[in-house]
Amino acid sequence: MSVFERKLVRDFLHKTGHFCPIRRTLNAQNTATQMNIQPFLQENKDRFISELFELLRLPSISADPTYSSSVEKTAELVAYHMRNAGISGVEICPTPGFPVVYGEVIRNATGPTVLVYGHYDVQPADPLELWETPPFEPTLRITSIHPNGAIFARGACDDKGQFFMHLKAIEAMMASGSLPCNVKFMIEGEEEIGSANLAWFVERNKEKLACDVILISDTGMLAPGVPSITTGLRGLAYMEIELTGPNRDLHSGLYGGAVANPLNAISALIAQLHDKHGRVSIPGFYDKVADLPSKFRQELGLAPFSLEQYKDALNLPDIKGEDGYSTLERTSIRPTLDVNGLWGGYIGEGAKTVIPSKAYAKISMRLVPHQDPEEIALLFQAYIESHAPQGTTVKVTPHHGGHPYVCPPEHPGYRAAHKAVQQIFGKAPIPVRSGGSIPIVALFEKELGVKSILMGFGYDSDAIHSPNEHYGVDNFTKGIETIPWFYTYYSEEFTQ
Repeated sequence: MSVFERKLVRDFLHKTGHFCPIRRTLNAQNTATQMNIQPFLQENKDRFISELFELLRLPSISADPTYSSSVEKTAELVAYHMRNAGISGVEICPTPGFPVVYGEVIRNATGPTVLVYGHYDVQPADPLELWETPPFEPTLRITSIHPNGAIFARGACDDKGQFFMHLKAIEAMMASGSLPCNVKFMIEGEEEIGSANLAWFVERNKEKLACDVILISDTGMLAPGVPSITTGLRGLAYMEIELTGPNRDLHSGLYGGAVANPLNAISALIAQLHDKHGRVSIPGFYDKVADLPSKFRQELGLAPFSLEQYKDALNLPDIKGEDGYSTLERTSIRPTLDVNGLWGGYIGEGAKTVIPSKAYAKISMRLVPHQDPEEIALLFQAYIESHAPQGTTVKVTPHHGGHPYVCPPEHPGYRAAHKAVQQIFGKAPIPVRSGGSIPIVALFEKELGVKSILMGFGYDSDAIHSPNEHYGVDNFTKGIETIPWFYTYYSEEFTQ
């Protein structure tokens, strides 16, 4: 970042008043923790944004081999910032794919240990023409949701901006000598492609990664002024269908009406996947889906939500989904099936009258607790194979998947997160379940035997995975202020 850009960032942050000292009455036992880091945060706020900009400029797109060298450079930069934060034992650990960046701060061999997980890879930026500013040239802009400014760049919220908060929080606590527990870091480079090699790494490094709880900021909050903590994630089963008709593309005039058209056939097949009530038609799909208590559904209904604003934001005339459930329930506690891609035949300019030889579809199924992604994948495959239209053959290929996850609110880590968020935001956070999936969370519980606390700071409106992704400067700075309180409260929970 140039001297001129640094001045713009500095002036912007001072003008909007970030890292203002907390004026609420603080617990006397914990006041020292927050007050000790406040001077450091005030003095370094413009540097934090400047360093995040540097990280965001690297196009660490794990899905595209063209960017492999950039992904590797991003790992090196993450390691550099870890070392500068005072984290010791920093390693760039090789895997069969992109490396994991590891580091640790061990304060007390018998004290609690928190493992921080994040990812430095990002989604592809396409379609580029829909970005208002280039995706890898971070820009500060004021929006209606972020009146104090937001950082626009691919990866700003998912997940560079969010994991970077943790490095800056540790840096502040190390500088003030106020870190009350042990902290380990595991920042990977393949989350956006299903954490392809993270299981390989975790299985081989269980002793290195041993901890009491995992802290993750790769989720969000409900809305400005409405803090929340994610207590559950849906699982995932991702599938691909290849449907074949004739052995080559055919002239639609000479052969139309005489052979099965794979595009017509796959469209009909997909149309059968839901019934008229919006339920998935695959036999056995709902067998392990538990009916949640009415009390839980009532609590979920307390979350602020405007259906009209929801429709307006998406330019929709109406909503659609499974009968008998609200929009929030459909996107969090119910399983779903969606077509993510459908293609075949000629899609270029002008006309080409062909019956294609093949047609394809990619389909994702979001799963809820007790649904097993491997079982669901087999049910899906059996259904598709048994319903392949006459005159075609079908091939079903499973891709990545992940188990659902739930963290009980009575867990010490959740209680610590609840107190930390309330301390900074001035109100109790609402527990929510996310409709998204982070497959590695269930993996951590299986392999390391610990729960993950999902304390994210973005909003659904921050356009992750979309053009013009952004992350509020307020969210970034409040995250850095909240994280030290998590360590403080978790250490207290651990000793009780």
